[in-house]
Amino acid sequence: MASNNHFTNSRSNLSTNSDAAEAGRNQQPVPPSVTFARRTSSGRYVNYSRDDLDSEIGSVDFQNYLVHIPQTPDNQPMDPSISQKVEEQYVSSSLFTGGFNSVTRAHLMEKVIESETNHPQMAGTKGSSCAIPGCDVKVMSDERGQDLLPCECDFKICRDCFVDAVKTGGGICPGCKEPYRNTDLTDLADNSNNNKGHQQQRPMLPPPAGGSKMERRLSLMKSTKSGLMRSQTGDFDHNRWLFETSGTYGYGNAFWTKDGNFGGEKDGNGHGMGPQDLMSRPWRPLTRKLQIPAAVISPYRLLIFIRIVVLALFLMWRIQHKNQDAIWLWGMSVVCELWFAFSWLLDQLPKLNPINRATDLNVLKEKFETPTPSNPTGKSDLPGLDMFVSTADPEKEPPLVTSNTILSILAANYPVEKLACYVSDDGGALLTFEAMAEAASFANIWVPFCRKHDIEPRNPDSYFSLKRDPYKNKVKADFVKDRRRVKREYDEFKVRINSLPDSIRRRSDAYHAREEIKAMKLQRQNRDDEPVETVKIPKATWMADGTHWPGTWISPGPDHTRSDHAGIIQVMLKPPSDEPLHGVSEGFLDLTDVDIRLPLLVYVSREKRPGYDHNKKAGAMNALVRASAIMSNGPFILNLDCDHYIYNSQALREGMCFMMDRGGDRLCYVQFPQRFEGIDPSDRYANHNTVFFDVNMRALDGLMGPVYVGTGCLFRRIALYGFDPPRAKEHHPGCCSCCFPRKKKKKVPEENRSLRMGGDSDDENEEMNLSLVPKKFGNSTFLIDSIPVAEFQGRPLADHPAVQNGRPPGALTIPRELLDASTVAEAIAVISCWYEDKTEWGTRIGWIYGSVTEDVVTGYRMHNRGWKSVYCVTKRDAFRGTAPINLTDRLHQVLRWATGSVEIFFSKNNAFLASPRMKILQRIAYLNVGIYPFTSIFLIVYCFLPALSLFSGQFIVQTLNVTFLVYLLIISITLCLLALLEIKWSGISLEEWWRNEQFWLIGGTSAHLAAVIQGLLKVVAGIEISFTLTSKSGGDDVDDEFADLYIVKWTSLMIPPITIMMVNLIAIAVGFSRTIYSVIPQWSKLIGGVFFSFWVLAHLYPFAKGLMGRRGRTPTIVYVWSGLVAITISLLWVAINPPAGTTEIGGSFTFP
Repeated sequence: MASNNHFTNSRSNLSTNSDAAEAGRNQQPVPPSVTFARRTSSGRYVNYSRDDLDSEIGSVDFQNYLVHIPQTPDNQPMDPSISQKVEEQYVSSSLFTGGFNSVTRAHLMEKVIESETNHPQMAGTKGSSCAIPGCDVKVMSDERGQDLLPCECDFKICRDCFVDAVKTGGGICPGCKEPYRNTDLTDLADNSNNNKGHQQQRPMLPPPAGGSKMERRLSLMKSTKSGLMRSQTGDFDHNRWLFETSGTYGYGNAFWTKDGNFGGEKDGNGHGMGPQDLMSRPWRPLTRKLQIPAAVISPYRLLIFIRIVVLALFLMWRIQHKNQDAIWLWGMSVVCELWFAFSWLLDQLPKLNPINRATDLNVLKEKFETPTPSNPTGKSDLPGLDMFVSTADPEKEPPLVTSNTILSILAANYPVEKLACYVSDDGGALLTFEAMAEAASFANIWVPFCRKHDIEPRNPDSYFSLKRDPYKNKVKADFVKDRRRVKREYDEFKVRINSLPDSIRRRSDAYHAREEIKAMKLQRQNRDDEPVETVKIPKATWMADGTHWPGTWISPGPDHTRSDHAGIIQVMLKPPSDEPLHGVSEGFLDLTDVDIRLPLLVYVSREKRPGYDHNKKAGAMNALVRASAIMSNGPFILNLDCDHYIYNSQALREGMCFMMDRGGDRLCYVQFPQRFEGIDPSDRYANHNTVFFDVNMRALDGLMGPVYVGTGCLFRRIALYGFDPPRAKEHHPGCCSCCFPRKKKKKVPEENRSLRMGGDSDDENEEMNLSLVPKKFGNSTFLIDSIPVAEFQGRPLADHPAVQNGRPPGALTIPRELLDASTVAEAIAVISCWYEDKTEWGTRIGWIYGSVTEDVVTGYRMHNRGWKSVYCVTKRDAFRGTAPINLTDRLHQVLRWATGSVEIFFSKNNAFLASPRMKILQRIAYLNVGIYPFTSIFLIVYCFLPALSLFSGQFIVQTLNVTFLVYLLIISITLCLLALLEIKWSGISLEEWWRNEQFWLIGGTSAHLAAVIQGLLKVVAGIEISFTLTSKSGGDDVDDEFADLYIVKWTSLMIPPITIMMVNLIAIAVGFSRTIYSVIPQWSKLIGGVFFSFWVLAHLYPFAKGLMGRRGRTPTIVYVWSGLVAITISLLWVAINPPAGTTEIGGSFTFP
């Protein structure tokens, strides 16, 4: 059963990943290896490993031997930095595939898309070919795409041929037959990287003495003098380590001595800068908390208290004063009212302490990007940020929408070298792959254009669709010309994206026909006289370079379906250079003073195999977490849905203000509000959801923080890994600590307590058992070794004595390590379908499995461990996306959310089982998340009560006396006043509040009831729940922006609201008729029933309007169902309560 995957072992030690059973673990691991292969122009694969060489001399036996050549001035090894850059370019042009029980291959992509790619960072960039006969690989190039020619004769040679010439050819150039001069190659690379003559020269540091790549990463955490690593409190003292030893973090990584000496003594020769020089500067916070004015919040809290008291008195009065004439009606109404009061209390109590927050971007720039003694060049000291974009189906999530989201990320205002974007294609579609490649190609124009003219928003589709004047506040003379050119290029880009499905299909058909012809020719050659049978070849999907797509095929085949394909990683844009790379005035745009670098862009499609539970979106996000930890390891992660783009290019910096502020190391995530485009002006179905995002979320921000809502969230990577927050015991001593104090434990150093999983242990300071780490995270040593690095890099700056658990200024100005084959091969391993077996991924680590609303559960787990979150409302919307404006799609979306809430209620994530670290009001908020769908049961009953009252001639009370009316009036007035005050401190409008109230009843009588039924079926009968992916595409009517609003698609969720409307309308007619023709009319009961019936119908008005469609075009099925339901109810009522003087249904009516 055990089987091992093979990976590269180029320069780093790799973990041997396996899905083996216990018996297989005792065997000697197979040495890891990776197979490099490319397809030549003749269609033949050429492998770059000796054990898999596929050539004409494959039958010759080779014997491995090693020749030691002494180093001479003419024979020197290639500069490691140059070789690493060359391999990074080679890796970024390769498509890595692999997975369960298969070899990891790196397919060299000669062509990624049909169009030409010119940006030097992009895979498949157009360049010169190697001049070695029989080799057609691209030559080495620098960051600008210029050819790196290692010899003075300018002989063009690729990376592999150059390595062969150095290692086996005696270092002789194949062109001029002269020995290579490695200094010339180094100078060439340096000149390519340092085109600016005024660039400041750095003093060279000695390279680290040996060690693997991960050991070099961890060098920040180690010291040769352990006695100086502890302060008086036992914590790790970075400043003392720096100033009292001869060690250094490297250039720009810590306090830089004034004379440039490393570890210089504090004497006349080395006038070093001490910590006191920095501490003497005034400390300025990055964020501030804005309290709600007391004139608003004090009456708001007072009204909540008054309404609670009035509700309690009213319910006591209702229980004491029964309606003896209709005890059944009274009983149902009292039960419903009790539940409504309880539900309102759960919703209102967490709103007692709403707050607002503000950020200061100027302080952020001053602290992290301004030249200081610890950072002389002013390089960005901000931490790395990995952006996740998830997509699953290119038909429901159009590639053009996803491409615009990617472009907005690549153009974000964040240090280019610190930003990385990972696109998760859970469908493994070539359409998405090539659309991402086209987006990377167009980014070569779009991103510099945005930087040059400060474009907002940086989504090209939204920018070119703006209704306002695009030339406002644009001062550069060439803006009009540049905008016109970029607009033309974007129109062509859209045409290419929209034509990709047909292009891929035509290309695949052509290659398939060619393969069939080849197979028939081969069959005729083998069978001269025998009749030739029809050759059946699987219809594959072909990439632009003439090779099979390793993912999902258009015509599904073995190992090429949505649920059965290999893992794929393609570096679309390789990591940028460490220094700014300015453009030139020649060509398409004048980019003389514009940085043309692009962030790292990686396409990821995790492996899928039958028999494995892939856990939908949560599983895809966890695969991205592991892959990004190995490739870039940004200490922060921001995830976006494919239809949510960056509307404010400064949003990433605003979120980082909270993470880098004092106490920010205890924040697990920063949640941004969701804002939507394309919503009808009246917001008929409350798509903007402003009451939730501007009222509830601001209120939760005053507790432990808002809930995670699935997109637009900036995570701390360590919090996703399941670790406890630092100083957890200091903030949560426990309610019984004064009476029953715990035994004092040994003080654990701060750097170890920052990586503690003590949530299930009695000892808060217990260090994490390192032997259990592989069982938690899997057996990838790359992944495990990256954890302390991410924790250290995510700390706030230790620029003030009050900042605990900080890092020294300048520690993150070192260049990012270059990619190599072993790194990407390890990333392939961790996205395999078997990697999570027998680990805690999905149970404690990463996105949590087991619910269709994995976002809420993931945030709950973090809050349950003591982490806090923050709600970041920016002046300009941070992100914008799309929402379904069609009634049916909206109901299915609400059904999915409510179903997840029911799952949470019946799981161990129920807030009743929360840990003592969660505050009581936060627990009530999470309890409300799991309980609110059950309100639908009582809500439907209450919506039928007015009709039942009118049918029976009775009411929920004996008579409409003054006491009942006074209670009803006070409850209504307090509700209205609370709504007005909420509108005051949240900034929403009265219309938005009313739309939310209307859709609360619409969703409660339709989707929420179905969710309760589905949840009970899953818990009781084990029936799995399937939900419909929300469509991100628009309607067919391109002339009408809101065409989807008028489309009526029948769903069974519409039956309960339709029934409620028809029954109440019929009941009003019956009640009027009975009262008018009655001998003694009881107008009070009629008025009471009619009033509540109109209350129900007023809330259902948007639903009724949605059923009418455009210009009254209503589907026949609506009338059929309505008529059948109304007739059935009428007949049942006549049978139950026939007219006076007859005992037969229909009275005295007889057929003629």
